[in-house]
Amino acid sequence: MAATTAEAPTEASLHEHWKPRVNPWLIAMTVALAAFMEVLDTSIANVALPHIAGNLGASTDQGTWVLTSYLVANAIVLPLGGWASSVFGRKNFFLLCITIFTVASFLCGIAPTLPILLLCRVLQGAGGGGLQPMAQAIMADSFDERQRGLAFALYGLVAVLAPSIGPTLGGWITDSYSWRWIFYINIPVGMLTFLLVTRLVDDPPWIKADRKNLLNIDYVGLGFLTLAMGGLQIMLDKGEENDWFASNFIRIFAVFFVVGIIGLIVWEWRQKKPLINLRLFRYKNFAVCCFLMMLVGGVLNASTVLQPLFLQQLLGYTATKAGEALTAGGIALVIVMPMAGYMTNKFSARNLAAAGFSIFAFSYYFSATHIDLQMSFSYASWLRILQVFPIPFAFISITNAAYVGMPRSESNQVAGLINFVRNIGGSIFIAVTNAVVTNRTLWHEARLQNHMQDGNIFFHQQVQALSSFFSGHAGAANGSSMALSSIYNQLNQQAAMQGYQDVYMLLCWMSLAMIATAFLLSKNRPGQGGGSVAMH
Repeated sequence: MAATTAEAPTEASLHEHWKPRVNPWLIAMTVALAAFMEVLDTSIANVALPHIAGNLGASTDQGTWVLTSYLVANAIVLPLGGWASSVFGRKNFFLLCITIFTVASFLCGIAPTLPILLLCRVLQGAGGGGLQPMAQAIMADSFDERQRGLAFALYGLVAVLAPSIGPTLGGWITDSYSWRWIFYINIPVGMLTFLLVTRLVDDPPWIKADRKNLLNIDYVGLGFLTLAMGGLQIMLDKGEENDWFASNFIRIFAVFFVVGIIGLIVWEWRQKKPLINLRLFRYKNFAVCCFLMMLVGGVLNASTVLQPLFLQQLLGYTATKAGEALTAGGIALVIVMPMAGYMTNKFSARNLAAAGFSIFAFSYYFSATHIDLQMSFSYASWLRILQVFPIPFAFISITNAAYVGMPRSESNQVAGLINFVRNIGGSIFIAVTNAVVTNRTLWHEARLQNHMQDGNIFFHQQVQALSSFFSGHAGAANGSSMALSSIYNQLNQQAAMQGYQDVYMLLCWMSLAMIATAFLLSKNRPGQGGGSVAMH
C-alpha cells in the first residue's frame, strides 16, 4: 500500500514536468506546416471550380461539390481527435492523417472524372480533419503556460493566413499551369512534414494508446455526428443555389442536421466513454471560449469572402487581383500575430479578447461607411489591414483561455472542439452573409426603383442627358433604350454596394455584443494558462 502511495505522486510529477526532447519551436513549426497545408486546401480550390468542372465535363453547380465533399468529411473528423489518439496515440494519428491527406491529394490530381474526384476529396477531407486539432494540441502540450500564447500566435497565423492566400494562390496556379497542381503541391509538403514529425514529435506520458478502443468506437455517436455535419454543410453550401427553404432538397438536409445534432448531444452526454466529450462544456470558461471562437471564425471567414466578392462583382477585379488586395492583410498578420502572442503575458485573456472585438466593431463600422464604387486598389488593401488587425488579439486570447483549468489529458478534445466550432462558425457566417447581401440588394433595388419614375425631375433629366449622349454614338433609335439600360446598371451596382454596407454593419453590431460576452471569461493571470475555472 505504501509503495502504491509513493508511486502515484511520482507519476503525477512526471506528467507535470514532462518536456519534449527537442526545442518546442521546431515542433511548433513542423506541426504548423501540416496545419497550413490543410487549411489552405479549404479555400485554394474555390477559384478553380469552373476549370475543374469544364475539364471533367461537369456543370458549375456539380463542380461546387468539390468544396462541399471536402468540408463535410473535414467537419466529421475534426472533433474525433480525442478518440483517435486513444486508439493510435496522438503522434501516430497525426502521421496517419498526413499520409491520408497527401495520398488523397495525389489521387485528386490524377482524377479522370468528377465522381472519382469527389471520392478523393472526401478522403482528403477526412485526413485533413485531424491535422488542425492535433497540431494545436501538440503545441499546447509542448510549451509551458508562459510560452503558450506565442505558440498559438504561430498557429493563429496558419489558421488565418492560409484561407486569405488560398484563392490567390489557387488562381495563379490554375491560370499558369493546371487546376491539378493545386493538389499536387501538397505532396512534397506532406512528405517533408511526415519526415519531420517522425523525427521530432513524441507523445507526452498522459497520452495512452490502446488498440482495443478501436473496437469500442461509439458507432451511434459517429452516426449522429455524420448526419448532423453532412446535413449542415450541404444545407449551407447549397442553400443559396436552391433558394434555401423553398427547396425540398434543403429542407431535407435541415431536418438531417436538427435530428443529428439533438441525437448527438443527448447520446454523447449519457455515454461513459463518449466519442466527443461534451461534458467539457460544464466548464464555463471552455463553453464561453467555444461560443466566442465560433463567432471569431464566422467574422474571419465572412470578411475573407466578402471583400473579394465586392471587388470582383462591383469593381471588375479578376479573382487573382482581388486576392492580391488581401495580401497586405496577410503581411499585417505576420507582424501583429507575434505582438498579440507576447501580450498574453501582459494582459488577461478576457481583456485582450474584448480589445480585439472592440477593434472588430470599429473596422466593420468603417467598412460599412467607407466602401464605394470608386474604391482604389490601395484603399481596398488598407481596408483589409484594418479588418484583420484585431484577429490575433481575439484568436490567440480565446485559444489560450480555452485551456485554462482544463486537465492536460483533455488537450486533444479541447483542440478538436475549438477548431470544430471555428470551422462551423465560418461555414454558417459565409452562407448567412452571402444570403443577407442578396436579400438586402433586392430590398435596395426595390427602394431605388421607386425614384425612377417619369414624375421625378432628376430621373427625367438624367434620361434626357444620357439619351442625347448615346444618340450621338448609336443613333436616335437606340439612345433612349441605352440610357435606361445605363441607369438600371448604375442602380443595380448602387443597390449591391448598399447590400454589402448592410452586412458590414451587421458584423459591427455582432462585434459589439461579443465585447460583453468576452467578460464572461474567467480572469486568468497574464502569462499563465492555468487558473481556476467555474464549473456548472
